[in-house]
Amino acid sequence: MQTQIPLTRDLVLIGGGHAHALVLRMWAMKPLAGVRVTLINPGPTAPYSGMLPGHIAGHYRRADLDIDLVRLARFAGSRLVRGAACRVDAMSRRVFLTDGREIAYDVASLDVGIHAELPGVAGFGAHGLGVKPLDRFASAFARFRDRVAAGEVPPEVCVIGAGVAGCEVALAMHHALARDGAVPKVALVEATGSLSGFAPRAEARMRAALAEAGVDLRLSSSVARIEADRVLPAAGDALPSRFTVGATGAVAHGWLSETGLPVTDDGFVLTGADCRVSGQADLFAVGDCAHFSPRPLVKAGVYAVRVAPVLLHNLRARLAGGEMRAFKPQRDFLKLVSLGGQSAIAQRGRFSLSGPLLWRWKDRIDQRFMDKFRDLPPMKGTPLPRVVAEGVRDELGGAEQMLCAGCGSKVGPGVLSATLGRMPRVGRADILTGPGDDAAVLDMGGQRQVLTTDHLRAFTEDYGLFAKIAAHHALGDVLAMGAAPQAVLAQVTLPRQTETLQARAMEEIMGAAAEVFAAEGAEIAGGHTTMGAECTVGFTVTGLVDRAITVGGAKPGDALVLTRPIGSGTLLAAEMKGAARGADLAAMLDIMATGQGAVARALGAARAMTDVTGFGLAGHLGAICRASGLGGEVVLSEVPFYDGAFALAEAGHRSTIFPANKAAAPVEGAVGAAADLLWDPQTAGGFLACVAPGDLDAALAGIAAAGAQGHVIGRMVEGSGLRLV
Repeated sequence: MQTQIPLTRDLVLIGGGHAHALVLRMWAMKPLAGVRVTLINPGPTAPYSGMLPGHIAGHYRRADLDIDLVRLARFAGSRLVRGAACRVDAMSRRVFLTDGREIAYDVASLDVGIHAELPGVAGFGAHGLGVKPLDRFASAFARFRDRVAAGEVPPEVCVIGAGVAGCEVALAMHHALARDGAVPKVALVEATGSLSGFAPRAEARMRAALAEAGVDLRLSSSVARIEADRVLPAAGDALPSRFTVGATGAVAHGWLSETGLPVTDDGFVLTGADCRVSGQADLFAVGDCAHFSPRPLVKAGVYAVRVAPVLLHNLRARLAGGEMRAFKPQRDFLKLVSLGGQSAIAQRGRFSLSGPLLWRWKDRIDQRFMDKFRDLPPMKGTPLPRVVAEGVRDELGGAEQMLCAGCGSKVGPGVLSATLGRMPRVGRADILTGPGDDAAVLDMGGQRQVLTTDHLRAFTEDYGLFAKIAAHHALGDVLAMGAAPQAVLAQVTLPRQTETLQARAMEEIMGAAAEVFAAEGAEIAGGHTTMGAECTVGFTVTGLVDRAITVGGAKPGDALVLTRPIGSGTLLAAEMKGAARGADLAAMLDIMATGQGAVARALGAARAMTDVTGFGLAGHLGAICRASGLGGEVVLSEVPFYDGAFALAEAGHRSTIFPANKAAAPVEGAVGAAADLLWDPQTAGGFLACVAPGDLDAALAGIAAAGAQGHVIGRMVEGSGLRLV
């Protein structure tokens, strides 16, 4: 019997910069057993800076320059915590996030990048935007282009800072606006008398390119003030601008100076030759946020790429024992600077060339870098032995399919109903409802109480996020019956790990869960924990109710109202194989982690209601039909899907429980990938309510007031069974 290797050390990568992305990719090729790796980043993607000017100019789609951190983390066997760091306490070894969470570490590394805000310039905070963070700048310029195309604003742009980034961005924006059919008016303002970062020959080529594009270059000109429609230099005429960009250089994140870490006068974290923060044995810093003390480096992506193997080696050395390695950066490197159109300048030392061939060279280098993260090997399950028992391959669907997480791993509805049907009944008068509804309804001496339990197999290694979703999932049964949540018991299984890591995991899980239940007026009263092969979290919840909303009260003509999209099982199944887009998964998880108490209360007049979970929309609607003695009609075009779910279903992705769900709840006329999503198992799904026509408008208005959307997807009819209309 193979021994499960316990987790003993926490490695936390703070920020999804280029160096950390490369470290994760290399870690996937040779992981260190016993280490739990966590990546903290504000979003599910990280933009590659080298392709930003090409994207702004219109040569690349937004997705072309995004490193999908969700896929990368899955590939590396690490967990992704989506959140922004705001403090690192090196004494307690904790990372603090802006949403209040704390992540503990044994070894950590900073790669949080920089920004290009200009707090010293009056009006910049209200009317300007830094070229970094890149994703915010790119999104803002896309909106500006739309406004120009709609005739809402003139195509007037001003870039402050004529270094390499400022020149590239000015030319890229000019090219994009001109290609849209506008006559752009672009100004480039620089406080010094030259273009910074260029050797003389390269500067001459860049000046010629700016002049050819008609960019108004203002050298030796500092900015006094920025207003909504113009930039006011300290001397000279005002420059009209409806989109003002700061690109004057690297500005460190302010919170780094407030952490007590050693920083330069301008706020960059001081590091030694081994990339460790000065005076810290277990905290590293790389990329633009770091100041490499042995030899100050320019803020360039090439150093982030070159430092990654050294950082990986040193992280492993601190985690498992070993000698540190020094980073020896190159003295000079090739710069390829784009010129708006598909042309570029090449500079190394005093040597310089320009032309379309150089843009193609730059594009090839950039695409090769991004291919490291696009072409990740597909996720595979454990290979089967050559000889297996009869039925094994059939059970796996002819492929070595991984067992899904969330509700996709539940026992099939046919097996469950058959088992429950054979259970003996004692006939207690105080148990008012039995199997088949969302929760049991108990008569507690004149007070009615509902009781339910549910648990989930982990589908994300972000323990806090997973616990939130599991808590909302368990609350769904209580809320669907119109009850007010009361008491909670927790059941937690953790992978084998040291007591220190157990404490960290339990702190994340229970802190997040308690927050969810407290928001609904419920309290965690106790529970049970154990260690096992993987993380599972579940909750037993009680609630108090006067009139329980069951699945058996629907009437003909009732509108079917669904309060959340479907397709979560398909997205989770595809993500396990590295096939889902990280942005789609993140958007879905954010919805799943949102409370539904106010939505349930808005549906208080519903005649029948359930929460859509493991047996899919068809299975749960079928339960309402059987209990109410009616049929159900569904308009497939009105059923909302999570972003990406339909495309993944078309590509053949299905959850483990899908075949059993489909067999248990036939739907007449259901053909194709969209129809298959009717049997997709949902985790923390929305409510499916049968609402009388006279109550429908008020219910939809109440759902909207709760911050959600009610979708009328069909109606209840005389007869039996389900069909698409």
